[in-house]
Amino acid sequence: MSDSSLRLVWVYPDLLSTYGDQGNALVVERRARQRGLDVMRIDVRSDQPVPTSGDIYLIGGGEDRPQRLAAERLRRDGGLSRAASNGAIIFSVCAGYQILGHEFVNDLGEREPGLGLIDVVSTRGEGARCVGDVLADIDPQLGLPQLTGFENHQGITHLGPTARPFARTVFGRGNGTGDGTEGAYNDTVFGTYMHGPVMARNPQIADLLLKLALDVNALPPTDDRWYEALRAERISAATQPA
Repeated sequence: MSDSSLRLVWVYPDLLSTYGDQGNALVVERRARQRGLDVMRIDVRSDQPVPTSGDIYLIGGGEDRPQRLAAERLRRDGGLSRAASNGAIIFSVCAGYQILGHEFVNDLGEREPGLGLIDVVSTRGEGARCVGDVLADIDPQLGLPQLTGFENHQGITHLGPTARPFARTVFGRGNGTGDGTEGAYNDTVFGTYMHGPVMARNPQIADLLLKLALDVNALPPTDDRWYEALRAERISAATQPA
C-alpha cells in the first residue's frame, strides 16, 4: 500500500459505468472509512493517464462501442497493466471483465485485444441474452458467503488454465458457457458479470479487496444490518418462482 492513504482508482467512469457500477467505488470507500482508513479516491476519465501507484482499481460495465474505446485507450496508456504487475488489486465488471482478458468481440464484430490480465477469452453468444438475477457460490479459497447480483450481457467467457472461477452459479448463467462458472480471477485481478452494484449486495467483496490491499487476514467489524437486509431481499427475490 501507499505510505499515506489507500489509493482507490475508479477507471473510466465516462465509458464504463453501466447499471450503477460506480456504487462499487462508493462501497469500497465507505467500508474503508468505517475502519478508520484514510482513502484517496481517484476518478480517471478516458482522456487521462491511469496512475500506476493505486492500491485498488475498479472497472465497470459499458456498451459495446465504449468498451472498444476503453480497451484501445487502456492498451495505449499501459498504466493499468503496469499497476497489475506491481501487485495492485483490480476488480472488474462485465465489459471491464472482458477487457481484462486476452480478447473479446467488439461492436464491429471483430476480435479486440484485451489486456491479458486474466486468462480468459470472450466471444459473443448466439442465443438469448443473459439477463436476470444471479446467485452464486464463491470460490471456497476466497472465504465469502453466497453472492447475489444481476447480469445483463451477450458475451460468453471461456476460462484458460490459469484462471479460477470467481464463483459457481446456483441461479443465472454467469460466464454463459454452460459449465456453471461465474467470473474469474488470477491472483489479485478479479472479473465478474454481476452488477447490482455487486458490492452493495455483497460488501464482503469490498472487504476482501481491502484485506488484500492491506495484507491483513481480518478487518474490524462494522454495522452490516443495511447490507444484510438488501442481500436477504435480493436472494429471496431470486429464489421465488416467476
